[in-house]
Amino acid sequence: MTTVQRVAQIVGWVFVAIGLLGFLATGGSMEADPARAPHLLGLFPVNVLHNLVHLAFGVWGILAARAWSSARSYCLISGALYAGLAVLGFVTPSLFGLVPIGGHDIWLHFLLAAVLLWAGLSARERPAAAR
Repeated sequence: MTTVQRVAQIVGWVFVAIGLLGFLATGGSMEADPARAPHLLGLFPVNVLHNLVHLAFGVWGILAARAWSSARSYCLISGALYAGLAVLGFVTPSLFGLVPIGGHDIWLHFLLAAVLLWAGLSARERPAAAR
């Protein structure tokens, strides 16, 4: 398994865990205001839709990890999306009333974007002889 595949796999499983843990924090809350939404680990505002997004990114990462090209695409696309979400967190912390992405989510999204983009941009496929 290449580094980019391992990153996609690990990030995928972390997203699944965060999505499931998020349901423990949110119950059925759809509150999108980061100040009033339930907080995971006391820091990160989440709601049901946010948890579903985490689960979707998690499953995508786990499935993408099966092949180099799909893992690289996952890292590049999700890294770019999370960079965009980090910037949007400053502009619309409630993502237009849908998902709380302000507060501590901003730095976490920047960090996640950096890791994913690094993995995707630095990915090198193993030579055929090493496969």
